[in-house]
Amino acid sequence: MEAPTAVQLRKLVGIANYQFGKDAGTVLFSKGTRITCSRRTGRIRHIYSGRRLIATLRPKDGYLALAPEGALLILSKIKQPPNLVVVQNDVADFIKAGGDVFAKHVARADMGLRPAEEVIVTNEQGVLLGVGKAVLSGKDMSFFKRGVAVRVRKGISEPIKRD
Repeated sequence: MEAPTAVQLRKLVGIANYQFGKDAGTVLFSKGTRITCSRRTGRIRHIYSGRRLIATLRPKDGYLALAPEGALLILSKIKQPPNLVVVQNDVADFIKAGGDVFAKHVARADMGLRPAEEVIVTNEQGVLLGVGKAVLSGKDMSFFKRGVAVRVRKGISEPIKRD
């Protein structure tokens, strides 16, 4: 792990601001940010805060794939975070274990959400359950009563320890 250059840090902040809204970049990336680069291409792959992985820079599209720690940072610092899907409390354990979110269990979703965007999944009290990728738009998640709404990449099976 190494500290990012000023250009790399500006790039990461710009991507996060575009993807997750204004100020998300400064919330996610600070002076304690460390990165690892691909040995073959030299491009940024993983972004850490201290020793905790907060995001991965996807090589296919250049967007960030949040780790649970990164989602927790966004939830704790941004009042109304974008790309948020709120599910009913009765399915929280299933999603924490890494199960996908079905449309019938969505209590609320960001209406600006589009398919294939990164999503933060919480319960109705705002407790982080997991991170993943939207299958449906935000409107469709609220409208449909069948099918997968979010493919959960990583559930929060145990509480995240803060440094």
